[in-house]
Amino acid sequence: MMHIFTVSAKDYPASFFAVSPGDNFLNTRSIQFGIDYISQNGGGRLVFAAGKYFTGCIHLKSNVTLQLDEGAILLGSVNPFDYDRQNTPFDHNFNTSLALILGLNQHNIGITGKGTIDGQGKELAANVGELVKKGLEKGGSVSRPDEDRRPMIINLFGCENVTVKNITLKNSACWTECYNQCKNVIVDSIRVDSRTFWNNDGIDIVDCNGFKVSNSYFNASDDGICLKSLGPDVVNQNILIQNNSMTTEASGIKFGTASLGGFKNIRILNNKVFDTNRSAIALEAVDGAVIENIEVDGIKGVNIGNGIFLRAGARKGTRKGRIENVSIQNVDVEVRTEKNPLKAMPGVVIAGMPDQIISNIKLKNIVMKFPGGAEKALAKISIDNLKDIPEKANSYPEYSMFGELPAWGVFIRHARNVEFTGLSITAAKADYRTAIVLDDVHQAAFKKLRVKEPEHKKTSYINNATDITFR
Repeated sequence: MMHIFTVSAKDYPASFFAVSPGDNFLNTRSIQFGIDYISQNGGGRLVFAAGKYFTGCIHLKSNVTLQLDEGAILLGSVNPFDYDRQNTPFDHNFNTSLALILGLNQHNIGITGKGTIDGQGKELAANVGELVKKGLEKGGSVSRPDEDRRPMIINLFGCENVTVKNITLKNSACWTECYNQCKNVIVDSIRVDSRTFWNNDGIDIVDCNGFKVSNSYFNASDDGICLKSLGPDVVNQNILIQNNSMTTEASGIKFGTASLGGFKNIRILNNKVFDTNRSAIALEAVDGAVIENIEVDGIKGVNIGNGIFLRAGARKGTRKGRIENVSIQNVDVEVRTEKNPLKAMPGVVIAGMPDQIISNIKLKNIVMKFPGGAEKALAKISIDNLKDIPEKANSYPEYSMFGELPAWGVFIRHARNVEFTGLSITAAKADYRTAIVLDDVHQAAFKKLRVKEPEHKKTSYINNATDITFR
């Protein structure tokens, strides 16, 4: 159960601690002194009035909230040496991370108000690249330094009772905000504008317990809302994702790719994904994670690459991921038009492995519109050579990872107990491909199926399958 924390404490104007506005006045030590003082003296809010406040890395402490009033801008330094590295238990890049705002094992903390935090990521990442060029930093290239060399805006680990509300986050050099093994987190009514550099995820939720992200907008050059599991013995659980909208260069809502432990008891309600290159929602278990007990209700997708992508794989060889007990309903998606119609993928792709069967998947009230138009003369893959579609057990998972697929609407492989109730798929132009292709699928049912395309042909193709019904 979510709890909003309250602290019986007072407000402290940032100016009380000699924090001064101005692009060239570095306030790092003054802000940190204020945070430490408030934490040690009963807690409260450090309040920034309208103005620009230039700072390097600061560390949040228990019982302290940063309050950014409307017009207040916290401006991140572009000097890489102004950022601290937060060391945490796991030996993984994103657990020894750099960020403008860090927090380690703190409680009752927050970042609120109608102000803005600007990471100045383009300039900052370029300066990191210069360090790589000089040999002062290692990892990646001059134009794209490794992720763990580029600071995020927010990185919290092991924190409890966290509120982030109303603020704007923009221009990160890496992931915009990451919450790792945190408990009872509320992210509400925030705005993220971060297309400055690579890996600009809107928000990353990593092995958290009790997390709500709602009423927020994400404009990101990578995934919008991304859930990850970085430890084999920890999971993301008891999470609510509700009433958000997002536009991204990657997927809207994604589980993975880092997927070692698990994802369970997660509800995804009433979200919108638009102008997005990859999937509206992607559930990917490729590093050994178990994805289970997931409820998705209400997704509106406009101009996107794919609607629903479920993938079980074994990227590391020995650890095999599993997906089961997933409910997805009330989805309305328009798949974007491609210059080459053969690159337009099915709106639903469910792809397990022969020894990693995706099971117990229920889909209800799914409406999808497709451009169609693929021509048989130009195709390399059809229902006659399904065996030529690669398995790619250890590949990076994306809905387009298999190349051409012989279905324009739904493609399912290596799955069991899949039920569609109320599936409506429409192709705008005649397409040589079959609407629905099932390969190694068992106990599947399509109820209230509606398929509309300019030229009527066989709706489905079934290979190596048992107990398949269409009603």
